[in-house]
Amino acid sequence: MTTDEDWYIVNNKDELDSPALLIYPERVKENIRVLKSMVDDIQRLRPHLKTHKTKEATQLLIDAGIQKFKCATIPEAEILGLCGAADVLLAYQPVGPKIIRLLSLIKKFPNTQFSCLTDHHDAAEKMASIFSAEGLRVPVYLDLNTGQNRTGIVPGDQALQLYIFCAQLKGIQPVGLHTYDGHIRDLDFGDRKKRCDEAFAPVAVLQNQLKLKGFDEPIIVAGGSPSFSIHSKRNKIECSPGTFIFWDKGYIDLCEEQSFIPAALIITRVISLPDATKICIDLGHKSIGAENELAKRVFFLNAPGLKAISQSEEHLVLEAAEGHSHKIGDLLYGLPFHICPTVALYERGNQVENHIAKGEWRILARDKKISL
Repeated sequence: MTTDEDWYIVNNKDELDSPALLIYPERVKENIRVLKSMVDDIQRLRPHLKTHKTKEATQLLIDAGIQKFKCATIPEAEILGLCGAADVLLAYQPVGPKIIRLLSLIKKFPNTQFSCLTDHHDAAEKMASIFSAEGLRVPVYLDLNTGQNRTGIVPGDQALQLYIFCAQLKGIQPVGLHTYDGHIRDLDFGDRKKRCDEAFAPVAVLQNQLKLKGFDEPIIVAGGSPSFSIHSKRNKIECSPGTFIFWDKGYIDLCEEQSFIPAALIITRVISLPDATKICIDLGHKSIGAENELAKRVFFLNAPGLKAISQSEEHLVLEAAEGHSHKIGDLLYGLPFHICPTVALYERGNQVENHIAKGEWRILARDKKISL
């Protein structure tokens, strides 16, 4: 018999090879319910597809009344088109062949409104020429750099002029501002909110400047998971968290103010006992997000005391206490610290309902190409 603490246990575990991704649909539905409860208007939700990359989770979100989405890749955008999403923001500045692929999506899914980002005159002009040649005017959001220093233009006069420039082009139509503040990860919520508010302030100023120039009020799409509980309290701002759908150990530790629950895990087995205190499992770099330091890659729900000491492509070596009881073949349930890149390592996730693994969710957008 299982208990609430044993929610993750799979009774038919011997039917599953390892390592493997497990997905718990009822917990996914609970996370969607929590997501909706954190905003005053469901139209302010624009969840990101990057974490789950599946048609199944997308359909659950649409069934819950969510119609606006954000994504980072053409395959993710294609999934949204296939599922009939009404409004899709490709949160990326398409360059080279990606412009043609976006154009193909727009033609293939005419009932979905696709948009994208831009942060540079040259990129905007190139997109506009291609779309205009096809008789299209595609909505674009100005990508703003508010401290991430990854992409975007700093909000200010240059950003204002770029927005005006885009409005003069035939193939694109500026409709809003996009800002991602993923660099703000203070553990103390008060500190995180203060930094988030400071980063957001010039975005609001730019929005007002554009209104004074006669533009329709630009839509603002802001933030990811760490700042969701902050932006969700702002008036009208569209929020685009992604990790909420599965949640992970990293955000459990960082975002205590958010009540999402883990809905996806990794299973792995003990394959060797090299000495009295070491355990080797089949969970290498190829099976778990490995960009964090070794101690922050996976947490084992049914063996929290195990400590990672080395990892290679197909193996993870753990340190256990003297006299431990672990045996070859034992199954460990791992909660990733970063679920997003972990999911992308798997072709499919095993669906677990009522402690039985049955059925699969295809991680379709892990591929670089679906059909376009």
